[in-house]
Amino acid sequence: MTSAGMGSHRERTLLAWIRTGVALAAGGLLAAGAVGRHFHDGRAAAPFVLAALCGAVLLTRTGLRHRRTEPEGLAADPRPDALLAWLGTLAIATGALVLALIPG
Repeated sequence: MTSAGMGSHRERTLLAWIRTGVALAAGGLLAAGAVGRHFHDGRAAAPFVLAALCGAVLLTRTGLRHRRTEPEGLAADPRPDALLAWLGTLAIATGALVLALIPG
């Protein structure tokens, strides 16, 4: 594979991690705000706040990892980032379940 092909592969991966982090952070904040406006119990917003935090940490880690590994062309271990992405996704699913179970 040519070096141009490897560069585009790294760029696509970086953009995928950025999209995931932005989706978690923005979705978590928007959902937490909506829950806060519609329910008096703020505890129902906790899973969405956790998802937003996971997204923010994922964005920070992605930027730091990219700056650290890009100049040398090294590959970093994506497992901690994947764990954060799964934790954020599970937090959103939990928040949706909690909202579904709250009597209306």
